[in-house]
Amino acid sequence: MHRLARTGGTAGLLRWLAGRSEGWAGIVGPDGTVLHAAARTEGAMVPDVAALVAASASALAERGVQAYSVDTGEHTALLLPVSVVPQGAGEPNAPVLAVVTPGPVAAGLAVLLADVVLPLSLCLRAETLERKRRRVDLAESRGREAVLHLLMTGQLSIAQQVAGALRPRLPDPVRVCVVECSGDDRDEVARVCVDADGGRSWIVRCPVYARHLILVMPAEEEVPQPGAAAVDETVAARVGDCVVGVSEPVPLADTATGYRQAFHALAVARELPTRHAQFGASPDPALAVGGIGRRWADELLNPLLTHVPRRAQDPGSQELLATATSWLAFSSHATDHLKVHRNTLTARLRLIGELLGLDLHRLADQSALDLALRVRATPAPACTPDPAPGCAPESAQPASAPLSAPYGPAPVSGTSQAAGGLDEILRRPAVRDWADTQLAPVLGAEETLRTWLRCEARLGPAAAELGISVPGARKRLTRLETLLQRSLLRPPSARYDLWLALRSRDLEAFSPGNG
Repeated sequence: MHRLARTGGTAGLLRWLAGRSEGWAGIVGPDGTVLHAAARTEGAMVPDVAALVAASASALAERGVQAYSVDTGEHTALLLPVSVVPQGAGEPNAPVLAVVTPGPVAAGLAVLLADVVLPLSLCLRAETLERKRRRVDLAESRGREAVLHLLMTGQLSIAQQVAGALRPRLPDPVRVCVVECSGDDRDEVARVCVDADGGRSWIVRCPVYARHLILVMPAEEEVPQPGAAAVDETVAARVGDCVVGVSEPVPLADTATGYRQAFHALAVARELPTRHAQFGASPDPALAVGGIGRRWADELLNPLLTHVPRRAQDPGSQELLATATSWLAFSSHATDHLKVHRNTLTARLRLIGELLGLDLHRLADQSALDLALRVRATPAPACTPDPAPGCAPESAQPASAPLSAPYGPAPVSGTSQAAGGLDEILRRPAVRDWADTQLAPVLGAEETLRTWLRCEARLGPAAAELGISVPGARKRLTRLETLLQRSLLRPPSARYDLWLALRSRDLEAFSPGNG
């Protein structure tokens, strides 16, 4: 019995009892509800066993006795209370061990039941505590996931309030680390992370990728001993089959940016023998758009920001903003991030597209919306200021002007009418400098990248246009990931930044001033 209690728990003991009694064994609540049950064979479950056990359990509870039996002539029901709390004796509403056996009762069965009560009660206590522990772990995991979601959508104050009930406190500034685990060892890697930094990092199981852990670590890490490695490097060294990507130090309010950086670094780390990479320095396009870019973003997003739902159950502006941000970052995986059904996501995206006048099936409009959301999330003083009025280009248009036709032979396609004015932003010198930095690793060899973006970042059409197989196109893009140090094939992807960078270069190359 004790061996079964250790290896099979309550279910194992009940199966053993059903076999020894040649009938039915179960745990029953005081109201007669069957909580656990096992039968020797399906034929051993007599038709009225549920009613018989329920009536017997009620009689046992009413009389307050320590044992009870009912003999129907053909079957006999034996019942004993089982304690699930340490006090045991006199426990109210205790569950009951019930055994229904064909009559007459075998010799020694009653003694056997009295002996099995102790290991059975220990199993019930252990299983009850394990269920409670799992509920606590699940609640904490969901709480951490909720805090990360709030940080990713820019709701810093609410995130800090929710995080106040958990440990550790949210650091500021932070470095975001994404750890890709192998198989189902994410919990074990989480324990390694806690051990590596003494529990100072905020560790979240990624709701989108089942093999990813997200660490929000203090940017100014206190290394416990001189010469000790950083947490991310320690995890990569200790866990031989994991891959680690780390962001630059960012303010806590820019956690979403840090996550994108860490995800891009992860794509690079997969190709390195150390399985560890840190995001290379790269400016954000939102920092280069200047005042005209902020005005353009405000005008583009205004219908969404001022949206008032017609019904109370319809999503409001903040919910739609969070949906747009999540979908641009995670594509179809946004259903896991937002915890919504795919039909709900589709309906919200349709509404967002109608409000903004965008075709969200087109990469051009996705890139425009992504830039606008990032500009809105960037503090105004951080943006590159506009040039002096006397230095403004003569061809400058207001932010609301429609986007002109594509320049040059087969450049990346333009955006819709609703995203008008984007060309003027992409012509800014600061944006052109940013575009040159983005594309420098692939200049002169961007045919695959340009074709892939022109095909709406879809592998099949891009491979057909390039005249190669889909695996061949995937290999080319994987090599480009290493060169660009950005993720292309898995969201969050750099495809929006690359579309904007190529568009900016096309506008410069085919502008009237350049012939």
